[in-house]
Amino acid sequence: MADVSIRSATPADASTIVEFVRGLATFEHEPLEHVRLTVADVLRDGFPAGAGARPLFEVLIAERARTPLGFALFFPHYSTWEGAAALYIEDLFVVEAARREGVGRALVAAVARVARERGHPRVDLAVLDWNPARAFYARLGFAHQPEWLAYRVEGASLAALAEAAPAIEG
Repeated sequence: MADVSIRSATPADASTIVEFVRGLATFEHEPLEHVRLTVADVLRDGFPAGAGARPLFEVLIAERARTPLGFALFFPHYSTWEGAAALYIEDLFVVEAARREGVGRALVAAVARVARERGHPRVDLAVLDWNPARAFYARLGFAHQPEWLAYRVEGASLAALAEAAPAIEG
C-alpha cells in the first residue's frame, strides 16, 4: 500500500475520470450507453473557469508509479440535522487489477481526511444492494441505514412534475 499515492485530480485527468466512470458502469452491469458523462462535462463541472466559479464535485485519484488505479468523486451536501455540510461520495472505483490491495480504503480514508479538515461531521454514500463492497464499507465503519430508502425522479416524470410547479418568486 505504501507504493500507492492519492492526489487531487486536475483538468488533465478529465478523460481518466470518464474512463473510471465507464469502468464503474461495467462493474455495475450497466450498458455503457447509459454513461453520458463527457470530458467536457468533467471540465465544466469539476474545474470551472472564471472568477467565483465553484466546482460541483471534487475527485481524488489513486496512483501507483503514475498509473491511475482508481478514483473517488465527492461533493458537499447540507445536513439540516447536523447544521453543517457533509461530504457525499458519488463514485468510488478501483481498477480490477488493483482491488483488494487497499486502494479503495486509501481513497475513502482520504475523503474522510478532507471531511475532517473542513469540519464536516460525516461522509455519506450509497451502494447497490448486491455489491460486495457493502462488507468493505461496513469494515471501514460505515453504517447501513435500512430505514432510509432512495427515491429518484427523472426523465418524463421530472418534466411533468416541473411543468406542474408554480412559478418561483424572487
